[in-house]
Amino acid sequence: MENHDRAILEASAKHPIVPLEKGKFYTYGTAGFRMKADLLEGISFRVGLLASLRSRKLNGQAIGVMITASHNPAADNGVKIVDPLGEMLEQDWERYATALVNATSDEQLVEVYNRLATDLKIDLKASAKVVYGRDTRALGTQAGHSPRRRSRVYQDRVSELGYYEKLAGAFVRAMKGRRINGALQVDCANGVGGPKLSEFLKHIPKDKVNFDVKVVNDDVLRPELLNLDCGADFVKTKQRAPPNPKPQPGLRSCSLDGDADRLIYYWQDPEGGFVMLDGDRISSLAASFIGDLVESAGLKDDLRIGVVQTAYANGASTNYITQHLKLPVICTPTGVKHLHHVAQGFDIGVYFEANGHGTVLFSPDALTAFKTKEPQSPAQKDALDTLAALGDLINQTVGDAISDALMVEVILAHKNWTLRDWAMTYADLPNRLVRVEVGNKDLFQTTDAERRLSAPEGAQDEIDQAVKKYKDARSFARASGTENACRVYAEAASRSEANELAERPDPIPATTITTLSALHVDLHIEGSPRPIHAQDRNLNRNRSVSLFSPLRPSPRHQHHPHHLRFDPLGRYTTTTTADNFVFEMEEDIQERERLRLAGGVPKYISPGSSGEVSPDLASTPSDSILGAWHSKLGEETPKLGDAEEREENGTGEVLLVAS
Repeated sequence: MENHDRAILEASAKHPIVPLEKGKFYTYGTAGFRMKADLLEGISFRVGLLASLRSRKLNGQAIGVMITASHNPAADNGVKIVDPLGEMLEQDWERYATALVNATSDEQLVEVYNRLATDLKIDLKASAKVVYGRDTRALGTQAGHSPRRRSRVYQDRVSELGYYEKLAGAFVRAMKGRRINGALQVDCANGVGGPKLSEFLKHIPKDKVNFDVKVVNDDVLRPELLNLDCGADFVKTKQRAPPNPKPQPGLRSCSLDGDADRLIYYWQDPEGGFVMLDGDRISSLAASFIGDLVESAGLKDDLRIGVVQTAYANGASTNYITQHLKLPVICTPTGVKHLHHVAQGFDIGVYFEANGHGTVLFSPDALTAFKTKEPQSPAQKDALDTLAALGDLINQTVGDAISDALMVEVILAHKNWTLRDWAMTYADLPNRLVRVEVGNKDLFQTTDAERRLSAPEGAQDEIDQAVKKYKDARSFARASGTENACRVYAEAASRSEANELAERPDPIPATTITTLSALHVDLHIEGSPRPIHAQDRNLNRNRSVSLFSPLRPSPRHQHHPHHLRFDPLGRYTTTTTADNFVFEMEEDIQERERLRLAGGVPKYISPGSSGEVSPDLASTPSDSILGAWHSKLGEETPKLGDAEEREENGTGEVLLVAS
């Protein structure tokens, strides 16, 4: 056995992976691996192994391992790999990370590690440099130690002085004596941005730039406060300022997220209330300013400027950029890695997600042009100097909220704008984002940069029909990247229409149900007639179910079948005038595919008992499902023909049968 094999086995035994339930896997996504913090240690060790392979593949260049869960609560954590120039891990290597982390044993881990080295032609005797970083989470330290156990880690302490000095110098050059319009309060989400921003501010000479900044929510000594009722994600999702410190009317404010890669500006207008300036606003502000500078510098015909957005960008921002600024806009799937890649195709590529994560990219040709073009006038020289300063000020590798905030302050100072002036450039279209929990998010497949559904069949047609009913409307649905949920975005000319559109997918034609898998049935026999609420969490949306619930025996009593049609999200609500019940189709995550009856307890199931429907029942003929399910309980198998007799005897039974 090779020495490195033995070392990996020993270290892996000390940092074991936590196995997931059968059929589940750890997946490396846009944000790396994300999970609850107590699952991270074994994963971070294996990510460290991959980082060492990546470094060796790139001839010993330094690779970063970053331990953070960004804007998520303190109980969450994650780990991702950063390439030598600060970029995200090359996309092909994401599947290598997934394969290594999901190795089912220490021995298989060694096998996968060696196979990757062989397939990628990596010399395992070569040196590797791995630099690791972490945010302020309590469990970040423990997770950070594990990748260092057996990887050859770059032990030098990385200095931040160069970062501070470069940004401070570029900020002073870009300002050129211009005046910042008022103090700025910066909410740092009780994350890493707090101490770093405070340290950075020491490097700005007060005699050259009067930058009055008040840093708040910067408590990193209590990790449980991270992102708690503060930060960029709180402001964006809650549409209000953090409660602490108490919002002051008119005060210019912005929020970073926990790992300081998102930025949201806002203020409390004394008359109009809370006003937010999100990533769409930052994108249009940067594109407008830089576009004007390029024209003033005489480079309009030499450099191609473009803006990259996702489907979540407000339609008003897209219209403003294309129609007013006359700049091209390209839409990509959600995820910074997609936007970054497309932005690289421009000489100057501006990209920000609506959540405030983004940056501006300058090509080598653009940076060279800023410094080498001979100015023909003082105004042209001023434009070229400002562009060159922006090239140094803006962090072009990934989102850097401190750098982005400095860029915004430079632009507002040059334009002599207040936040109100900035907000007046265009009016956002009212929008609504709805999160719908589902059992299998993978059934939602998209096309056209996630703006249209290609599956389930017929779902997009229903969305299109709904959109036609509203002015300036659009809507789309996409699966979440991190949880079993679908996100529905709706936009329209008025707030009420946007809300209505987000919550009203129309029913679609139904077919017959052929399985009882993943159903819950709750029987309620008290009260007046009640609504039927049905949701198919497996999103097998083309279903029609008949329910028979005759709870009061009567010579005139007949079956009351209720045919439930499901909308594209697997939801349906209606009202019945028959006997009272609520019917819900829902996946039980912990005990998948089980059927439970409660309330009116039927003859063949004792109170509180449950039975599991095995997956092979998915193709069982509808007339035998009920019997097959009862058989799983070891009870006498009822016959569907017995239903009429049992119901008329008033036993309070409910039968669920296929129509």
